[in-house]
Amino acid sequence: MENSKRALVVIPAYNEEKNIGRVINEIKADNPSIPILIVNDGSRDSTSNMARRCGALVIDLPFNMGYGVALQTAYKYAVEEGYRYVIQMDGDGQHDPKCIGTLLGEIVKGETDVVIGSRFLKKKGYKAPLSRKIGMALFNSITSWIIGQKVTDSTSGYQELKRDVLEFCGKDVYPCDYPDADVLIMLHFAGFRIKEIPVTMFPKKGGKSMHKGLKPVYYIFKMFLSIFVTLLRKKPSRKGGNG
Repeated sequence: MENSKRALVVIPAYNEEKNIGRVINEIKADNPSIPILIVNDGSRDSTSNMARRCGALVIDLPFNMGYGVALQTAYKYAVEEGYRYVIQMDGDGQHDPKCIGTLLGEIVKGETDVVIGSRFLKKKGYKAPLSRKIGMALFNSITSWIIGQKVTDSTSGYQELKRDVLEFCGKDVYPCDYPDADVLIMLHFAGFRIKEIPVTMFPKKGGKSMHKGLKPVYYIFKMFLSIFVTLLRKKPSRKGGNG
């Protein structure tokens, strides 16, 4: 029972029918023993059906509720089903499944609670558009300054979380919109240990991007607001230990 409930891959997905099948199959090819949960965030295409056909577990949200809600849904499922670790990935094919074993190997050492897969720690790093690079650098600097630890990829969606972190993120303090730098700051204040390791990421292939139109402006505004509220809020208490 312990081995079968050890780790779970979770993927929030919105209109990713063109990518989700390939992503699931690549994960299963490298990690056949780890189950995969897709949280279908109200997609208007065949994301849900495609994921089921590829053998993934699927939770369908009734409408598009946002990235944070989809992730929190997966965290709550993992806690209820008794999983010890969650490997969090995106459904657009950017995250290399070959790095799952590295993330898992790092967190089972017991020296950290959250492992962030950074696309910028490798010598041949990820090539981001200039506008995104500026935004990333800004929030990396803010996060690093607040938590007193260098952070190179505060917006990475490639992460691994321990069970007590999942329990904490199931609380109302977890942001429902864009959980990125603000969550890392919140987890730090709650006493969780955070570590970055290098991973491979690829350019986005289709799907719905949050970096078009006015969305980047909205993202920056909401992130600053969320960080500000996090700094004003009473330090959150963590639930559970480090094991």
